[in-house]
Amino acid sequence: MIRRFIGIAAVAIMMVSCNEQKTAYVDTTKIVQEYKEMKDVEAEFTSKSDSVRKQLDSVARVFQQEVQAYQTEMNSMSESQRKEKEQELMQKQQMLQQQQQMQSNRLREQSNVVMDSIVKKIKDYVKDYGKDNGYTYIFGSNESANIMYAEEGLDITQDVLKKMNEDYGGSEEVETETVEEEVED
Repeated sequence: MIRRFIGIAAVAIMMVSCNEQKTAYVDTTKIVQEYKEMKDVEAEFTSKSDSVRKQLDSVARVFQQEVQAYQTEMNSMSESQRKEKEQELMQKQQMLQQQQQMQSNRLREQSNVVMDSIVKKIKDYVKDYGKDNGYTYIFGSNESANIMYAEEGLDITQDVLKKMNEDYGGSEEVETETVEEEVED
């Protein structure tokens, strides 16, 4: 009987010790928004986007001036000259639209590659953080509320974010490469 009791106690202790899993969660939205590297990258792409927009706006203004000049002169043109000029203006407008679309797509693709890289870096960092700190699970929570309730103290977002930002360091000023070269391609 004592042997049976010891056996049951040993099984109970093993079950309790197996259930002692260290879990926590991080607010993934907050980490992405407050991670210094992400802020630096966002600032870089905002700067690139502004530069491209300014260049395209400049080209669009030249085109608008050409359209206005045509509208001023069109009454003094022959029918064939008007049709020829209108065809030329339509082609220029299409080329301008294509250029805008290409630049927009190029920036979006570059941004997606960089953002995907940072998201992977964040996931890898949280994984390493979990291993280094003895966690069995670290869950991710975001605005779609994957975690509806967690006991106080299980949110390690600030600790992870602080350590990631310390490791990244980053720069206060964001360096951006010249976009003019890309627009001219």
